[in-house]
Amino acid sequence: MTSAMRTRVWGMVLAVGMVATLAGCDYWPPALQAQIEQLRAEVQAAAAERANLDNQLKDAVKAKEELQARLDELARLNRELAGNIANLKQALDAEREKTAKLGKSASKAAPKAAAKPAPAPGKKKPAAKAPAKSKKKV
Repeated sequence: MTSAMRTRVWGMVLAVGMVATLAGCDYWPPALQAQIEQLRAEVQAAAAERANLDNQLKDAVKAKEELQARLDELARLNRELAGNIANLKQALDAEREKTAKLGKSASKAAPKAAAKPAPAPGKKKPAAKAPAKSKKKV
């Protein structure tokens, strides 16, 4: 072979190589194909896991919102009951003050009542003055 012919062969090999590079190569080695399939399977598994975690997150957010609504309702009821308890305590204190005043006035009246003899249980007090009976003329 002459050097001109060698140059032509190398030129043609180079040209074919450039065309193959620009056109793309459809040949995938089996090891590379297996690695690509494994990566695709991992991506699908990760996508399924992410979807599962998204659903769990949605459920957790929904449960949190429900619990927050329940907490708000219970806090409102607690405030109402605390107000009722405060009102009842005030009413109880007022009644205790009234009872204490009545107890003091009853203890003051008790010595006066002790000075008077108590009427016998079987006898009735005589009436103050009975109206006089009028006599009829016949």
